[in-house]
Amino acid sequence: MKANIGSFDRLLRIIVGVIILGLGYYYKSYWGFIGIIPIITALIKWCPLYIPFNISTNCFSSTEKKCCCNKKK
Repeated sequence: MKANIGSFDRLLRIIVGVIILGLGYYYKSYWGFIGIIPIITALIKWCPLYIPFNISTNCFSSTEKKCCCNKKK
């Protein structure tokens, strides 16, 4: 499992996950537990949905992956 989530993507996932959990708590709905998914993927730095599309937002990953940043190595 290679890391395919970059730092900005991780931060965004954590924020969105906390918001979803908060909305679930506010509306007293179990759907809020879906917010755990982006938090877990941010913590392990790996998203299984990126694999079929060969995407990586981690700029330090292998060169065969598409990267969001344009830094040359």
